[in-house]
Amino acid sequence: MFRKLAKKNKAISEEACIEILKNQKRGILSVLGDDDYPYGTPLNHFYDEETGKIYFHSGNYGHRKDGINKHDKVSFCVLSDPRPVEGFWGLDIESVIVFGRMKIITDHDVIKDIARKLSHKFTLDDEWIDEEIKASIKGTILLELTPEHMCGKFVNES
Repeated sequence: MFRKLAKKNKAISEEACIEILKNQKRGILSVLGDDDYPYGTPLNHFYDEETGKIYFHSGNYGHRKDGINKHDKVSFCVLSDPRPVEGFWGLDIESVIVFGRMKIITDHDVIKDIARKLSHKFTLDDEWIDEEIKASIKGTILLELTPEHMCGKFVNES
């Protein structure tokens, strides 16, 4: 059902993919948008090691939500931090792409829990996090991506 990497020697392990998902702060979430055009937007994410699911906070309306309501299949792409290659202009980088099904969660207790975990990727200031959650919880939904396929690859630009 899902394609294999064309260059198998560039594949990275599932463990390396998970490390990138856990540690990187942002990726591009793509949904099937208006008139079936792909619609990709950069989003912060939280990878849950216990369930293997990926979570995103989102507003309760807009292009992304409309696309998910129409079609729950999505893709999510994350890049590692690029590393310069000594003596070359290019960079070394890994990419991970996840294909799966998206579910919209509206339970405020779940949203608060995941929002707190996601926020800890950016700050450990719990007082600030609590204030932000309190101020925005009513207009926030949680997107839950259940992966069906994940692969990653190493890219050397030099």
